[in-house]
Amino acid sequence: MNETEFTGDNMDLIVGIHSIVEAIKNPKRQNIRLVLTKDALSELKRKKLDLSQPYFKVEIVDSTKLHSEAQKSYKKIGREYQRVPSGMFLESGRLKILNVSHIYRDLECGKRLKIFSLDQVTDVHNGAAVLRTAAFYGVDYLVLPVKGIFGPTPSFFRIASGATEHVKIVTCPNLSKVLKKMIQLGVECVGFSEHAEDENVVVDPQKSLCLVMGAEDKGLSHAVNRILEKIMMLPSKGSIKSLNVSVASAIAMEKFLSAN
Repeated sequence: MNETEFTGDNMDLIVGIHSIVEAIKNPKRQNIRLVLTKDALSELKRKKLDLSQPYFKVEIVDSTKLHSEAQKSYKKIGREYQRVPSGMFLESGRLKILNVSHIYRDLECGKRLKIFSLDQVTDVHNGAAVLRTAAFYGVDYLVLPVKGIFGPTPSFFRIASGATEHVKIVTCPNLSKVLKKMIQLGVECVGFSEHAEDENVVVDPQKSLCLVMGAEDKGLSHAVNRILEKIMMLPSKGSIKSLNVSVASAIAMEKFLSAN
């Protein structure tokens, strides 16, 4: 494998040791190039990872070479260079971002799914943090509207801390239509809004579940609000009445997914 095989269109550039470890363990990752220092290699060896696969190229370099190679990789994906943490970075063929047909197919086959949807959330830090929490709670799909989507950037991979390898990301041009279709297929869809009146919503534990969280400044869009039959608020116990969307998402997942 040589450097010219990757371009910004077909490459994931992954930084952060936890994200790199999960990418290495993911059998769907192919054509991997790992660039790291000797100290970073020692750290990976302690995690007992198999670095000897034929599709796997390991380059051991000093710290100066590491950052010059990272600069080239950032340039390939059209991103401004940032120093890479943990003395390593990884290039890989890009994992596919799916369309909603994958969800519909699973539902029609009778699978009971855990789905989390973000409405109007465009901040990469919040999106990646939600994805990490979704992986913790065993969510199957994270659904994102195409408009304003944060892409699979190095920062996204680092903050998600390996969650990109475990939760399928789905994009859609119209979230309200997707939610309507999921409801028709028997999915319990629950939205969250600080303006809702209900503080508690009951769902059928035998059904697939989709939780929908809006941006903290905009909330749920009007189109999504019209589709959802169940919308609840997360009641405040103190003086602050609103939460960061990633924190609110974690509370919502704990409430509805911790027992499943």
